[in-house]
Amino acid sequence: MLNKRILGKSGASVSEIGLGTWQLGTKWGETFNPAEAEKILKTASENGINFIDTADIYNAGESEKSIGRFMKDTGADFFVVTKCGRGLNPHTAEMYTPEAVERFADESLKRLQAEKLDMLLLHCPPSSVYRKDEIFTRLDAMQRSGKLFSYGVSVEKVSEAMDAMQYPISAVEIIFNMFRLKPAEELFSKTKAGNIGIIARVPLASGLLTGKYTKETTFGKNDHRTFNRHGESFDKGETFSGVDFDTGLQAAEELKSLFGTDDLIPYALKWILMFDAVTSVIPGASNNRQVLSNAAAASIPELTAAQMDGVKNIYDKYIRSQVHQNW
Repeated sequence: MLNKRILGKSGASVSEIGLGTWQLGTKWGETFNPAEAEKILKTASENGINFIDTADIYNAGESEKSIGRFMKDTGADFFVVTKCGRGLNPHTAEMYTPEAVERFADESLKRLQAEKLDMLLLHCPPSSVYRKDEIFTRLDAMQRSGKLFSYGVSVEKVSEAMDAMQYPISAVEIIFNMFRLKPAEELFSKTKAGNIGIIARVPLASGLLTGKYTKETTFGKNDHRTFNRHGESFDKGETFSGVDFDTGLQAAEELKSLFGTDDLIPYALKWILMFDAVTSVIPGASNNRQVLSNAAAASIPELTAAQMDGVKNIYDKYIRSQVHQNW
């Protein structure tokens, strides 16, 4: 079974490998498949994954519905993190009101068929929202009333996490991977001191860190790896962690040489778990085989000091100048 870590001041014991559900029951841009979603959740539950990350907008609410339905039907004891706010239109700071946040929570409760949300995160709002007292005052009130067990923030930038830490959050969800080292340099010591969990998202840099892509690799027209490479639809950092595709391929080739394998997945996930500030890493899965592959990463040997240094050297050589100052 997977090792467990404590999710900040929430006190929840969660699997160090979790499951991200942006593409639950579907491949990027394709039609949602409830049966496939059920297989993924069943495989996760059977292999010790008890930590699920979702959001109200994933698959237009179908991700939450599938999780809620599976838990009700099977009695699976998942700790479910859900996120809110990205459905606001327009997605501006002014639209983030206490009333809107509570309305989103109520809607998630219905879809998850739950009496209380395990954790609610603000879903990458505009930067000023992380400084809005009234939002966090309402989250406090929702927690006291029993609507939430805990709450926190999902962020694009380290600076946004720093702003949110003035409030009693339990967790920060942030992009952290071999192509995004900045959180370890500026953030982790502060979250550890404040007993705030770190949820590492986009751990495989949208697939670049699987080691499977080449210059000939293409993606569907509705796949964000096709249409958002330059931030056309949302933050560029969400797609390939903000790294130019060809540069990412070069860096991935050097990582393959460093680890002596064409399959980078276990090493990319294990690298993240080498940081004790991280509570859980949440790779996605579009089928149950990927769930098994992700879970297996926890059991490989710890990386050596030479391997950890090698990752940093490759980052410094190829990646740092593109991403470090931006997020």
